[in-house]
Amino acid sequence: MTEDRTEEMTGGATHESWTGKLDAYLDGELDSSQMHELDRHLRECSACTAEALRRLQWKRAIHSAGQCYLPDPALREQIQKTISPAKPVWWQWRPAFAAAAAVLLLFAGARMVQQKIVWPKEHVVQESRIVSELADLHVATLASANPVDVVSSDRHNVKPWFAGKIPFSFDLPELEGSQFELIGGRVSYLEQSPGAQLLFRVRRHQISMFIFQVRALPVDFASAGEINARSFHLKSWQRDGLQYFLIGNVATEDLGTLSNLLGK
Repeated sequence: MTEDRTEEMTGGATHESWTGKLDAYLDGELDSSQMHELDRHLRECSACTAEALRRLQWKRAIHSAGQCYLPDPALREQIQKTISPAKPVWWQWRPAFAAAAAVLLLFAGARMVQQKIVWPKEHVVQESRIVSELADLHVATLASANPVDVVSSDRHNVKPWFAGKIPFSFDLPELEGSQFELIGGRVSYLEQSPGAQLLFRVRRHQISMFIFQVRALPVDFASAGEINARSFHLKSWQRDGLQYFLIGNVATEDLGTLSNLLGK
């Protein structure tokens, strides 16, 4: 009866059907209604939560491994020297003027295309990748049995814990009298740079605040804004050389209120 009742409450979905959607969930490929349903299921099912965390760690390990083995920039030059036979001096100088003109024209055209098309695309890809990585970190935190390494609602206990663990300091406001509660914090990594992750609770929802040095992010990364990240809302801003991110499955008004309390 219990199993039948559970399937009835979840619209007939079975445990196997939820598990089959985890990869699409982690890749942000489900529609918003399915994301919300699976979010709710993960909060209630410890087995699926553990499996989601296992797959997330696996995906991140593969991504990190792919970044570790990049070819040496000098390799192309060495290969080119090996396959290109040496030409006599007279051959190099005879078409010099015509070749120089052609190269200059091509270079100018390439620069125009690069400035108008390539860089904007790269910027969008970088921003999307960072937002996705923050969503992964938040999901991993929600799925973890030990989401924070320092457990305390007292900012005077949480802030000193980070000393020596990250290369910067930050301030935390007094939340007494507000609807928000500080749960604790841990060290997180973005673009292989250490930063602080603080976990807050509002009603039954949890919000992650990430703090990283601006110089650890790609150049021209958006300094402020509100972004949809899977089924989460994300708000970011910069202050005093630090980039702040708030992400959670809450209303944007909640993120705005918390960001104001944090001194945005």
